Amino acid sequence: MESLNFDKYPFLAELGLEKESLGCYTNGEWKSGEETVNSVSPHDNSITATAKLATADHYEECIKSMEEEKAAWMMLPAPARGEIVRQIGEKIREKKDALGSLIALEMGKIKAEGDGEVQEVIDICDFACGLSRSLEGKVLPSERPGHMMLECWNPLGIVGVITAFNFPCAVFGWNACIGLVCGDLMLWKGSETTPLVSIATAKIFADVLKENGFNSVVSLCQGTGKEVGELMTNDKRVPLVSFTGSTRVGRIVGNTVSKRFGKTILELGGNNAVIILDDANVDMALKACAFSAVGTCGQRCTSLRRIYLQDNIYDDFVEKLVKSYSTVKIGDPLDNDTLVGPLHNKAGVEIYTNAIEEIKNQGGKILTGGNVIEGDGNYVEPTIVEIDKDSEIVQTETFAPILYVFKIKDVDEAIKYNNDVPQGLSSSLFTNDLKNYFKWIGPLGSDCGLVNCNIGSSGAEIGGAFGGEKETGGGRESGSDAWKQYMRRSTCTVNFSTSLPLAQGIKFDV
Repeated sequence: MESLNFDKYPFLAELGLEKESLGCYTNGEWKSGEETVNSVSPHDNSITATAKLATADHYEECIKSMEEEKAAWMMLPAPARGEIVRQIGEKIREKKDALGSLIALEMGKIKAEGDGEVQEVIDICDFACGLSRSLEGKVLPSERPGHMMLECWNPLGIVGVITAFNFPCAVFGWNACIGLVCGDLMLWKGSETTPLVSIATAKIFADVLKENGFNSVVSLCQGTGKEVGELMTNDKRVPLVSFTGSTRVGRIVGNTVSKRFGKTILELGGNNAVIILDDANVDMALKACAFSAVGTCGQRCTSLRRIYLQDNIYDDFVEKLVKSYSTVKIGDPLDNDTLVGPLHNKAGVEIYTNAIEEIKNQGGKILTGGNVIEGDGNYVEPTIVEIDKDSEIVQTETFAPILYVFKIKDVDEAIKYNNDVPQGLSSSLFTNDLKNYFKWIGPLGSDCGLVNCNIGSSGAEIGGAFGGEKETGGGRESGSDAWKQYMRRSTCTVNFSTSLPLAQGIKFDV
């Protein structure tokens, strides 16, 4: 076994992790196969620990154990399920510092963002607990005398959750907390490159559920996408699969699940834009754009990729933005003074360098950045680029801190270009003119799922439904009425009369 840095980080043991942790939990037990994967720190590419992966046999064991517990969990009153989720939130509060540190270590985002990700899970536990007492269906009038209609919502059953490396804890929390209060059971396959976060998070959920008499309601099957992921997407016993990742893989997941008439929640690529008009608070816009573009080293699905500036404020704004980039401290994500950590892995660095080369080939001008930072880690310079609005590369999402800046004449041109990409996740308009704002959120405005005003493109709150349109996948998670995706709806008509009239006035006497 290669030299490990496990003992260097006391918070790992606090989270119940070991130098070689097991990657499958179900039926109250931790287990695994023999294949291992390394947990690698993006800071210096050293190995922190290893995780033993689950196999196809473990997947089947998870499903069977969950099926055995399904009826008991579904029949537990929703407020009682909500109380258990509240307890999960309390346990996560106790482990917030340790779990936030692990996210920074293994994913590479700075400690403040790691803590913020854990806070999202705490918040969604609180939200879901309240939701458990307000899951509702409509009572509808019937056209037939002595009849009434109502909507009844029931759990789907086992929900598969496949998460990505960039939010290795929060996205499972969004799905699990809402799904659990809805009466579903959650089967999780985390990212193969953040196994420790998956195991540590699953331990917290599993321990609380076990204390309440449930051993398989949340099960972890930390295996490869080729094995566990394909089993899950093809499995008719999993009526809903929530997938977060690239549009390319999401298209495969969507097609596979739809072939068996299953449901999906797809959270895929983003190519997010901010529009800044000349009536805006430019200083506020500058701060918002800097965080949205460089936060998480450009690896949020909501990271800012494009800025459209009215031509009379373009030069001054871009000059200030370039200057602000020079003040951003890049370094160890566990250092509290760091603002930008590394890219997650070497593949991310390669994506960055290939994009820089392609930008140059397409006539782009690099205003700042554009280089890989020498050393053992996956560090790159946040980059600002001037390029033609219609360049091919602008149509693609590069999962790295590369930001394109453009001139536009007015809000109508800006909206056109905001919408003129295949993705449709997040967007924002900076303006102080109500006419512009209501155009922006209206039918001829932004075509994204997140349509902001006077804030950046990233940093969504859990109270709203999160997701996007077009190649972003159309899924919605977290708040508002996203819970409806985790349940099945029945329209129930009851006749409390002594006659049998038919709808639409049809007469059929026999």
